[in-house]
Amino acid sequence: MDKTIISPSILSADFANLEKEIKKLEECGADWIHIDVMDGHFVPNLTIGAPVVKSIRRITTLPLDVHLMIENPQKYIKDFISAGADIITIHYEAAKEKISEIIDEIKSHNIKAGLSIKPKTSFREILPYVNKIDLILIMTVEPGFGGQKFMEECALKIKEIREETDYDAIIEVDGGINNQTGKYCIDLGADALVAGNYIYKSVDMKEAIASLRG
Repeated sequence: MDKTIISPSILSADFANLEKEIKKLEECGADWIHIDVMDGHFVPNLTIGAPVVKSIRRITTLPLDVHLMIENPQKYIKDFISAGADIITIHYEAAKEKISEIIDEIKSHNIKAGLSIKPKTSFREILPYVNKIDLILIMTVEPGFGGQKFMEECALKIKEIREETDYDAIIEVDGGINNQTGKYCIDLGADALVAGNYIYKSVDMKEAIASLRG
């Protein structure tokens, strides 16, 4: 991949000024918009749903990188497809029995399908699906809240996936990402970085995004 994909998480944005925040991300060089969808059950936090994704779709042409941290994701896949998601990533832990079925449904609509694993889940558990998916999302914090400390041992899954499989599509990393942890992940073989606080709390958002590319 020519350059690292930077996918700022709007979980850290000012939702009262969301259009302005997203336009600023466009101006500052973001590649994707990362949208964390949480249901208060699969993870201990509640965020946005498909209607907000639909609203975001109307104000940006950037790819919408939708991360479903929800139980029973198959129930809502069509809603997020209709809302305009370009990438839909589900959690292995939330849909073990229906992963292939959900991936097929997502890809049938000509959008990218991703699979995410929590810190305690081995990458080996998703090996049966690596040739079906477009993106693997490695969580380097426990999903649910922004601002957590980066878990270095989780990032080692990136290297393991690259060395032990023939997977050559996108590996994305989410959790505690800044210019130092981001470089660590890139060196291990990551293609895409999700960052929230590091970007939104920076003095210069454009500089922060550029620094993640190394």
